[in-house]
Amino acid sequence: MTAPTRKEAVARPARRGPADPVRALMHRHQELCAHAVDPLDIAAGLEAHGVTDRTAARCRHRDVFSLAEELYARVPRADEPAAAAAPAAERAPRSRGVRAALQLLPGAVCAATLAALDAVEPSTPLTRPAVTAAGGVLVALAVRLAVRTGPLRARRPGGGAAVLWICWTVGYAVYGDWLLTELQGGGPDLPPHPRAAAATAVALACAVAPAAGCARWFARRGRRGLAASCRLTELAARIRPLLLGATALFLGALAALLTGARAVLGGIGTADLAAAAALGVLLFLARLLSVHGYPGAAAAGLATAAALEALAPALVLTARLPGLTPLGAPVEELIRHTGTAGVPALACAAAALGLLAYGLRALTGAWAHSPSVPAEAGRP
Repeated sequence: MTAPTRKEAVARPARRGPADPVRALMHRHQELCAHAVDPLDIAAGLEAHGVTDRTAARCRHRDVFSLAEELYARVPRADEPAAAAAPAAERAPRSRGVRAALQLLPGAVCAATLAALDAVEPSTPLTRPAVTAAGGVLVALAVRLAVRTGPLRARRPGGGAAVLWICWTVGYAVYGDWLLTELQGGGPDLPPHPRAAAATAVALACAVAPAAGCARWFARRGRRGLAASCRLTELAARIRPLLLGATALFLGALAALLTGARAVLGGIGTADLAAAAALGVLLFLARLLSVHGYPGAAAAGLATAAALEALAPALVLTARLPGLTPLGAPVEELIRHTGTAGVPALACAAAALGLLAYGLRALTGAWAHSPSVPAEAGRP
């Protein structure tokens, strides 16, 4: 073999270390990372192999636990069936079509319920409540089907408390204005004849589809950002604009749905639009946090909104007691300036801002975008 000429030696670049310093550790500890249950297992194994915070600093991480989190996110789990890739690719178009149909189902069921209510004779007092109850159950089942598949499927099943808070906030969005109006007038009358906000109900039910689309967009871009990032600070800088963008996209889609529902059905003012938009963003952020592994924070945000909404009618009722009239003054002042829709608007907006602030910190971690637990896992 002949020695390389001077020109070839100059053209050939000098050999350097890997651009991604974590990749060498990934190959060296492949077995440990593949069989780990969580990042703590990897951290313990790395420390047992002599990896210290100084080693993590050379890999551009602040400590061993931060390094272990990235290794857990980037190394596929050993129990993932590799042979299922080809059948999954064959099923993908059909599965996407089924998921899209399921995400459109809540809006279709809600619209069908309103059509059935319009067709019912008003002279029969029990028929309309029966149709309303049946329609509510069917919409709830449709929403459950929509969020159990596709990009809205949570990593871990949530508790019953979150479902309770969702039912309360959605129920208050539909019947809260009627309830506060009745309480301020000395009611409610018995038997009650609640007036539902039909436009709000239809818009929120139809918003499941754009919520799924925005969640899918955020998950895919987040996994790309994880693959392209070498440090957690770089990943955080990529994820924060994605979260704000996904929230803005969903808010725009929800505003369009609310505007269309008001044009078709009427009965919704500007304050009602703001309240429904705040609730929709709150539900979207709560589901996004659940999808990426933070169901506790999602339940806390929903519980906060539910508690604030329940506080308003409780204060109005308490103000009827002798000597406790001043307790109802804050609610009356808020209603006087913004209307009855100001209560859910304020409660949901405050809770949504809290979840957004939490998500800007929590969803910037590598584990939230781990490819080993994809957000779109699961089939109908």
